[in-house]
Amino acid sequence: MKQSAVAAQKIDERIAELGGWRGEMLAWVRTLVRDADPEVTEEWKWEVPVWSRAGVICTGETYKAAVKMTFAHGAALADPAGLFNASLKGGTRRAIDIREGERPDAEALKTLIRAAVAHNLARTRG
Repeated sequence: MKQSAVAAQKIDERIAELGGWRGEMLAWVRTLVRDADPEVTEEWKWEVPVWSRAGVICTGETYKAAVKMTFAHGAALADPAGLFNASLKGGTRRAIDIREGERPDAEALKTLIRAAVAHNLARTRG
């Protein structure tokens, strides 16, 4: 995994400042993305964690009632597990809102992350 020390520190700080279930969930999301693709680049953009490889894979936004994973090209991805539950009407992005007490299936989420990476790599080769 590639990352800048600044990005890693800012994400660590965000997780710590959130605390509670949102901090725990953002840390879980971060670990899952890193596990799904060891070549991912971790960045800090738009005041949120961003994971990319050949383009943005997803962001890790935090709100009062949810931790949101927004997939930059989610509309182009198959979602057989039905993980996308937000931003469903947009032509490009799709998102997963994770609320307190919820936890998406880790393997299904890793599959979706890998599909986003494959989509980005195909776009850059085409």
